[in-house]
Amino acid sequence: MQVDIQELAKGLGLGLDILGCIQCGKCTGGCPVSLTTALNVRLLVYEALVDEMPDPKGMEELWDCTSCFTCVERCPKDVRPAEIILSLRSQLVESGRIPAPIGDALMGIFRQGNPLGLAREDRAAWTEGLDIKSARDGCELLWFVGCIPSYDVRAQAVAQAAARVFKAAGLDFGILGTEETCCGNEVRRVGEMGLFEMLVEEGKALLEGLGIPRMVTTSPHCYNTFKNEYGLEGIEVMHYTQLLAPLIEEGKLTFSGRVEKTVTYHDPCFLGKQNKIFDQPRAILQAIPGVKFVEMDRIRERSLCCEGGGGRMWFEGTNTEERLAFLRVHEAADTGADVLAVACPFCMAMLEDAVKVQGLEEQLKVMDILELVAEAL
Repeated sequence: MQVDIQELAKGLGLGLDILGCIQCGKCTGGCPVSLTTALNVRLLVYEALVDEMPDPKGMEELWDCTSCFTCVERCPKDVRPAEIILSLRSQLVESGRIPAPIGDALMGIFRQGNPLGLAREDRAAWTEGLDIKSARDGCELLWFVGCIPSYDVRAQAVAQAAARVFKAAGLDFGILGTEETCCGNEVRRVGEMGLFEMLVEEGKALLEGLGIPRMVTTSPHCYNTFKNEYGLEGIEVMHYTQLLAPLIEEGKLTFSGRVEKTVTYHDPCFLGKQNKIFDQPRAILQAIPGVKFVEMDRIRERSLCCEGGGGRMWFEGTNTEERLAFLRVHEAADTGADVLAVACPFCMAMLEDAVKVQGLEEQLKVMDILELVAEAL
């Protein structure tokens, strides 16, 4: 069965124009997973151009894409080739041909509002003893904590650090608690458009109904979808690095301690490549007393994907060779850094696991920027 990819994309509301493709190959040439899997973005575009797109049911490599958008970043004709993969994934989802771990994550989101499938009533359990108020009680800043920081034990430490930092800065903030539900960024990227539309409809009504003018997110994935895909009206959406950098510069967030560490920074795809937020994370790190900041070779737009996006947090993929995260932690270690700083819960999970697997635990520690800031308060 052939697929009219242009019509499929149009029906899904995707900004895809494959007719502009000049087959330069920059998409596949820049794709970080193309070296270790059968995924070939240029070939997918070519097959769509000549109307020979195959039935995607036999294309297991479609699930290897991390939605890093390196191909979109590099495309000289703004074809947005990653959207082709999203379109084909949506067809697989509609026909029920989906990897079990991704299906489990989607079911968890549908039933409990989080991909881990954990109880909704436990979503704010990490706040015990921190005296964090509900956004329903009124506040100037809504903090959207996110699924992973709410439930994952390691990421909860980041959320707790964020709470201490926000309080130290004198911010009037609140959270949704058990009302918070997955933003749906990864739901859209694995092709479950129906569930994503439901999340947007319910989430948009909830967020706009609060009447809170500003919202900050812990995760770049949440930031990306709220900023670019929800169509929120009357709400300024920020990633936490965008919030903290000017507070430090203006002297509203100050440090009394020091962090005597050499630190390098990994640009998350959804913060860097896709939203061009490069300077604020670095400004925060360089402002922390005692930190010696060093850069890896591949940074900013060239940053190597951790391989956690696009549903890959939940699914191993067909890659049988070295993971991207394994390569990345060695790049970090080569700088002589003590700490690999991140600003994304997905990056933290992937890179921290890589540090353990690669035996670098004595040499390199993965920390969120929030943890470093909290350490210096």
